[in-house]
Amino acid sequence: MRIALFVTCVNDLVFPATGQAVVRVLERLGHTVEFPVEQSCCGQMHANSGYRAEALPLVRNFVDTFGRYDAVVAPSGSCVAMVRESYPRLAGPDPELAAAVAELAPRVHELSELLVDVLGVTDVGAAFPHRVTYHPTCHGLRMLRLGDRPLRLLRAVRGLDLVELPGAEECCGFGGTFAVKNADVSAAMLADKCAAVCDTGAAYVAAADNSCLAHIGGGLSRRGRSTPGAPRAVHYAEILASTEEEA
Repeated sequence: MRIALFVTCVNDLVFPATGQAVVRVLERLGHTVEFPVEQSCCGQMHANSGYRAEALPLVRNFVDTFGRYDAVVAPSGSCVAMVRESYPRLAGPDPELAAAVAELAPRVHELSELLVDVLGVTDVGAAFPHRVTYHPTCHGLRMLRLGDRPLRLLRAVRGLDLVELPGAEECCGFGGTFAVKNADVSAAMLADKCAAVCDTGAAYVAAADNSCLAHIGGGLSRRGRSTPGAPRAVHYAEILASTEEEA
């Protein structure tokens, strides 16, 4: 199977270790992962801000870049949701592009979907001897409907103590430009989320989107200045990539 890594902007620019973790996990399972250098932003920020015309060239580039692969994996629920849910609407007026999107979109997967649904794997040979709680991000929860796939993967990690997050389905307050346009509301939602994470006694909070983790991690970091030992934010792909030698 030819698998392409769609690393996404936030991971490429800010959290490269997450993309590297995805590759390590898949290579450990015997797969070859390619990184098409022609990839670019998926256009989510443009489309969500009303710049549909500006997003279309990015849709075309995505189709041209990833269309030749058997599967495309991304460590980002929001960007995968953009491809599967928003691309068909953006491409609608262009029949040729719409057909290409319809053919490719079902082969674009968030990491847990690829592992559990396509490859049939829940135990990836990971070890992470820490107490962890999991925040299901909004796009993964409500658009991709990832369900318990990430949790099944985390439960199979040796040494990991997975604890339930109170109010897990509540948004962290990031929401892309929402955090900028509605800063006060976003900050209040973040405070509730950080309090819930701290109440678990976990050393780490994991999620499927580094955009949300950056928001939560920032809140936890500021909270940790007055409360030493606040949990750390980590993408669950990095947990799955950890081994007993690294633990």
